[in-house]
Amino acid sequence: MIIYVIDSSALIDIKRTYPVDVFPGVWTKLENLVKDGRLIAPQEVLFELKKRDDELTDWVKKHEIMFKEPTPTQISIVRRILKDFPSFVKLNRDHDADPWVIALAYEHANIQMAVDGTKFDPIVVAHEKLDGNKVKIPYVCQKYGLNCIRALEMFRNEGWIFY
Repeated sequence: MIIYVIDSSALIDIKRTYPVDVFPGVWTKLENLVKDGRLIAPQEVLFELKKRDDELTDWVKKHEIMFKEPTPTQISIVRRILKDFPSFVKLNRDHDADPWVIALAYEHANIQMAVDGTKFDPIVVAHEKLDGNKVKIPYVCQKYGLNCIRALEMFRNEGWIFY
């Protein structure tokens, strides 16, 4: 089952590119992914977005179910990421969700549902794209064997078409 682990930057980009008053269908589709448990994010993304004061802040507050609290496994993965890529986190920020996004996706890549054996296929959704060896989400995802796409690619993966 494909699940999308989305970063703050991707949600901000979606809000800018597809505002709800012009593209309500985009937001309905996103809400359906949230309801199906297929669009998730670490709690750190919620913390980053709650610092804003706009429609996106209101939207994430209504969809807090998508934000997952860190697990001991994720904490261990974040420690490993920060050891492997010490420049990945910006030290001057209150919250930096980037390593948590990757940790959540990495954890889900290694989980199988106990009931029916469903295997998760997590895809990270971020605004950044791979740019050589710059230590950003796509680069670290690549090093950890995770797929990383932009929001428009997620729309295409899902077969969404808007008229």
